[in-house]
Amino acid sequence: MKANALSESRSTGIPLYAFVLFVIVVDQLTKWIVLKNMYKHQSIDLLGDWLKFTFTENPGMAFGIEYGYPGLISVVSIAATVMILVYAYKVSRFYRPYSISLGFVLGGALGNIIDRVFYGMILYGEPVLQGKVVDFIHVNVWRGTVSEGIPFLGGKFLALFPIWNVADMAIVLGVVGILFFQKRFHDRVDELNNDPDESAINRSNTNDSSASEADKQAEVITTSPLQQE
Repeated sequence: MKANALSESRSTGIPLYAFVLFVIVVDQLTKWIVLKNMYKHQSIDLLGDWLKFTFTENPGMAFGIEYGYPGLISVVSIAATVMILVYAYKVSRFYRPYSISLGFVLGGALGNIIDRVFYGMILYGEPVLQGKVVDFIHVNVWRGTVSEGIPFLGGKFLALFPIWNVADMAIVLGVVGILFFQKRFHDRVDELNNDPDESAINRSNTNDSSASEADKQAEVITTSPLQQE
């Protein structure tokens, strides 16, 4: 991204961090309600077997997927989130729908990181980074054993969708938004980089404002009491 595009990005207000905070608050509030009012593995039917609240704690990745050592997953999650945060800062005031999508991804990632970093220590006295993510939104689309003829998954029990949470939902929504709005985002970058007149106008407006302020100061000086006498 060229300097003029980045300059334009910082001149347009965008509520990226407001969306990040919104996702974190809603995610943590719903998890706190689950922790206070449900016991582990308790299930509450909402729409029959299709939609339930089922309280589980996931030591792995999103959507109940377990993979690898929890501490390592926490470190990788934090590193990835920092990278997204740096990128989001650079484009946060550039194209609003794209930035809002990044805000949802960041909010969801930070919501789950809070679980990993603090929940194990607060709830069970475990070391930092050993916490488990609280999952409770259970959408039971399909459960069963995959046919033996399907590569990699044959013979395995599979649940679609696994149990997830508000943070996971925000991440999915954000990724969909990024994919949907990325073309417009990059088109806007190209428009700014290929339109020197727009940058010239912005600089001219800045210079005009400075000149106007200087004229006002000069007028004050020329109308001093000594000259009025």
